[in-house]
Amino acid sequence: MNTIRSVCVYCGSSPGRDGIYVEAGRLLGHSLARSGLRLVYGGGTKGVMGAVADGAMRAGGQVMGIIPRFLMNREATESALDRLHEVVVTENMHQRKHRMFEESDAFVALPGGIGTVEEIVEIMTWAQLGHHRKPMVFVNVKGFWNPMLALIDHMTSEGFIHTAHNVKPLVVDDPEAVVATILATGASVDAPTGGVSSVIDKM
Repeated sequence: MNTIRSVCVYCGSSPGRDGIYVEAGRLLGHSLARSGLRLVYGGGTKGVMGAVADGAMRAGGQVMGIIPRFLMNREATESALDRLHEVVVTENMHQRKHRMFEESDAFVALPGGIGTVEEIVEIMTWAQLGHHRKPMVFVNVKGFWNPMLALIDHMTSEGFIHTAHNVKPLVVDDPEAVVATILATGASVDAPTGGVSSVIDKM
């Protein structure tokens, strides 16, 4: 039985320079909602981040926003956050990332900036350490993630990713194909004993 119920989406709080990024966010949010999957995301209501939430809500989906208190007036407004089904306000980024991990059965990276890269790389690090087997997906809109994927291949070929079998992100060009890709993996989402908490505490 497939255990994917909630999907965490990492993406930019800015719209980027090409409207295709915002559109990809809307399409992914819509696709998650139509498939009965809950969206877990960073709580922002602007840029690609806002588009994902909007797409999900317009399609009748459940949305959980997890946002640090200090970002509430930068990436969202209280009135906009009121539209979400559930809002979790954390005291810092550390707590935000931990809660996003706990609430999610899979992770998806849409185009974004340094914060987006940092979030998905941390999830990949935990996978490399064997603390989870949850699906990880790069939505390669307009080839956005090509440099990142090339870097991962380079690190592997140079011998710096010693458990490459644990670091196998899925790569999807079409945001509307993400859900099918995640569900098709059939991966277990149960973390081994010790879990990610022990990893976070050591970082």
